[in-house]
Amino acid sequence: MDSRVAYGVHKNGAPNTKSYKVYINQHSNVNGQTVSKIISPFHDIPLYANEEKTILNMVVEIPRWTNAKLEISKKEDLNPILQDVKGDKVRFVRNCFPHKGYLWNYGAFPQTWEDPTHKDGNTQAFGDNDPLDVCDISEFVGYTGQVKQVKVLGIMALLDEGETDWKVIVIDVKDALAPKLNDIEDVERHLPGLMRATNEWFRIYKIPDGKPENQFAFTGESKNKAFANGIIEECHNAWKVLINAQTKPKENSDENPGAKIKITNTTQAGTPGYTQQAPPVAPHEELPPKEVTDTNVDKWFYISGASA
Repeated sequence: MDSRVAYGVHKNGAPNTKSYKVYINQHSNVNGQTVSKIISPFHDIPLYANEEKTILNMVVEIPRWTNAKLEISKKEDLNPILQDVKGDKVRFVRNCFPHKGYLWNYGAFPQTWEDPTHKDGNTQAFGDNDPLDVCDISEFVGYTGQVKQVKVLGIMALLDEGETDWKVIVIDVKDALAPKLNDIEDVERHLPGLMRATNEWFRIYKIPDGKPENQFAFTGESKNKAFANGIIEECHNAWKVLINAQTKPKENSDENPGAKIKITNTTQAGTPGYTQQAPPVAPHEELPPKEVTDTNVDKWFYISGASA
């Protein structure tokens, strides 16, 4: 990462509410002066943190062990992180015994997009229309809006309601185990059981809400680092099409998914969404979390055959 650039968070509203928004604040050193501005975590943060493309930037949406389902908004300018809403209520994932919330720091790679008009040759399913999902398995518990530098270890292919939903497995470069973890087989050697638990979690986490088990491509097998890097580059190229407003409608449809995504940015000069003066956002106001009224948030669900 450019040593002259640092990232912070700009929060509006109270956690666990529909009004909660986490923006990303970029702090740059310009001629000895610190210049700050709100940026898009989707479009303005570089995917790669070094020239060799061996270290990547990850945006944390959901810290490890927490349940609130937070994600980068595609529909709002500058793409703040919001809590997902369904049926006019904010969403939480359930605790499927023995798992508590998310098992890792969960987030996304900036400047990537899983194109819903592209049928993946490996999975025979279309992309899920989101930035590429990332699971950081380091010991550190992150925070929403954190931009951390990670190294890629492998990838899983979840088939979520018929769509390809890649999950990239990474580790924070500052983690003590990072030098020893260089590919997916190293994870089992040093963190035995973690990949099995990861597969189980993605397979069963929707069952308490009345949905069926999720399915996987490759019979649930995790692919290696080289395979993962190929998918990342593919999704990075799809994002380049998106940011240049060159996306096309789906097959046999007039729908153009890319046209519904906000591409406002402050760094991609020459693109249709580029602006030197970012749209204004409400002043930073970090309110205490609202009490969760969903009685199932802390409940444990025991899924038959979860460890099979």
